[in-house]
Amino acid sequence: MKEVSKMIGFRPSIKVVDATLRDGGLVNSFFFPEGFAKALYETNVKAGVDYMEFGYKAAKDMFNEKDFGPCKFSDDEYIRSIVGDNDTDLKIAVMADVGRTNYKTDILPKSESPVDLIRVATYLHQIPGAIDMIEDAHKKGYETSCNIMAISNAQENDVRAALDLIGQSPVDVIYIVDSYGAIYPEQMARLAGVYGEFAAKYGKKLGIHAHDNQRLAFANTIEAVGDGVDYLDATYGAMGRGAGNCSMENLLGFLKNPKYNIYPVIKFIQDHIVPLKESGVVWGYDWQYLLTGLMNQHPRTAIQFTKDGRKDYAEFYKEVTAQE
Repeated sequence: MKEVSKMIGFRPSIKVVDATLRDGGLVNSFFFPEGFAKALYETNVKAGVDYMEFGYKAAKDMFNEKDFGPCKFSDDEYIRSIVGDNDTDLKIAVMADVGRTNYKTDILPKSESPVDLIRVATYLHQIPGAIDMIEDAHKKGYETSCNIMAISNAQENDVRAALDLIGQSPVDVIYIVDSYGAIYPEQMARLAGVYGEFAAKYGKKLGIHAHDNQRLAFANTIEAVGDGVDYLDATYGAMGRGAGNCSMENLLGFLKNPKYNIYPVIKFIQDHIVPLKESGVVWGYDWQYLLTGLMNQHPRTAIQFTKDGRKDYAEFYKEVTAQE
């Protein structure tokens, strides 16, 4: 049983991270309407959000700039065009994927950049590369986090080995990532316990990034809060790849810290998220995402099912179960 105080009180150590431009950008190739990013930045400041993730730091020799909006690459100049000198309490983050970022050249020293936090995303087999990126960002003066993806498909011994290696790095925050939206709250509690062992051993903070394939992103996030996880990812209107993420409006409604203000969030959803959906941008829970979550599969097949406008859910069920 969780301690009641952990669920109805608040910890000053909790940090809310807005991932709308990054995870949300995956559903529209980062082509957000004019003024969207600026309005989101101003909303985050008013709402008391702690970090705003601007997007990926993708390698331009790997991805064609014409195919994506600016948040795919998160150039410092673009971020400055939105935040100026960022004379606020809101910190700026970007994500760097192992093997998809020219981090040695594209991530400048912190003294020359508006970015505060480099979030390194990695799979288990890429851990050595992730550690090199973490060390590089740390030496340049940044806060760092590490997102180990697809852990619902991993053996616990492999996860423990990865956590031990990452724990020895200078990383500040280690994230539990439910990439496939396949994890249930009781499993999240056990994972938080495993991650917590290494966080305590090496003096690290923990974070959570959840997907909503089974409508459990919010449930898993607040489960993790009760287990001592401090860095909480969320997106406005749950906007994110496939089924989306833990919604900012749910999360801020749950957190009891008076620094957070839900009204600006609701106003942004009204003025920007609803029109985005009405324009035809598609994300959020649907039966095809439920099925890939139940099967603990990457949602790429469900994403394609959605793009194709299919409605034959029973046939899709046979397709995803045939992969097992």
